[in-house]
Amino acid sequence: MSRIIITGGTGLIGRALAFELAAAENEVIILSRHASGAYNLPQSARVHAWDAKTAEGWSALASGAAAIVNLAGESIAPMPWTAERRRRILQSRVDAGRAVVEAVRAAEVKPRVVIQASAVGYYGLCGDEQVTEETPPGDDFLAHVCRDWEESSAPLEQLGVRRVIIRTGLVLSRDGGVFPLIALPFRFFVGGRIGNGRQYTPWIHIVDHARAICFLIGKATANGPLNLTAPNPVTNAEFSRTLGETMGRPALIPTPGFALRLVFGDMAKLMLLGGQRAVPKHLQEMGFQFRFPDLQSALSDLLRPAKESALPTQ
Repeated sequence: MSRIIITGGTGLIGRALAFELAAAENEVIILSRHASGAYNLPQSARVHAWDAKTAEGWSALASGAAAIVNLAGESIAPMPWTAERRRRILQSRVDAGRAVVEAVRAAEVKPRVVIQASAVGYYGLCGDEQVTEETPPGDDFLAHVCRDWEESSAPLEQLGVRRVIIRTGLVLSRDGGVFPLIALPFRFFVGGRIGNGRQYTPWIHIVDHARAICFLIGKATANGPLNLTAPNPVTNAEFSRTLGETMGRPALIPTPGFALRLVFGDMAKLMLLGGQRAVPKHLQEMGFQFRFPDLQSALSDLLRPAKESALPTQ
C-alpha cells in the first residue's frame, strides 16, 4: 500500500482523485483547511487539518510517502477579481507550494514524486494557435499566477525529488465546478455560445483527469510540465452546439461578451471570452489512453443517470 498525500483534497479534483487512489488500495491522506467539514470522500481516506501555508502538523507524513499531489489554492471563480482577490488567488498557491517544499525538505525519506498543479492559463490567450508544453508563457494575470504557482515548488528538484507540473484545462464533472453552471441555461432552453464563440475550450473529463494523475504518479520517466486536457479541444460555439444536441436542447441564444465584461471585468476576458487550443502532447507520447477523448462521449457520460456514469461513486 502506497501513502499518497493530497493537499486541497476536498475540492472537486481532489475528491475524484482520492476515490481513484483509494480504489487502487492506496493509503490516501487529505490535507484541508476545513478538515472537520470534509465530505464525499472515501471511507478509508484520512483527513488532516493544515493551515495551507506551512508544513506544521503534517510534515512527518511526507517522509516515505509515494507521492504528494499539491492541488491547494483559492478558487479563481466565480466572483470578479478585485485587487484583494487577485492577491489571495496568487498567495494561496505560492504558500501551498512552499509548504510542500518545507515538508519534503524535512522528510528523512523523500517522497518519490510531487505532482504540482497549474493550469493552461499559463500560456495566456492564444487564439487559434495549437498549444503544447513547448509554448512560451503568456503575460496576463492568469499566466503570471501559473508561473509563480509552478515556481513555488521548484526547489524540490534540487532536493532530488521528481516533480510533475499538471497544466489543467476546464474539468468537466457533474458534481461541481463550472459544468453544472454551463448546462443550466440549456435545461431551460436558453443556452448558446458565449461571445462570438470562436474562443477555444481546452476541456477534460474528471475521470480522465484523475486517471492521468495516477498514471503520472506511477510513470517514473514523467517530469516537468504536462497539459492535462483532452486531445480534442473545441471552440465555445462547438461546445455549446454539442451540449445542446446531447441534452436535446437548442443552442441559439448567445451570451453577449459586453455583458460579461460589465459583470466580471478582466475575468470575463481571460476565462470566458478567451482560451487556449491546448493539447496533451507529452501525456499522449507517454502512452496515456483517454477514456473520453472527444466531447460527445464526455458529455454523454456526464448527462446520463449517475448510476450509469463512469464517475467514481461518491
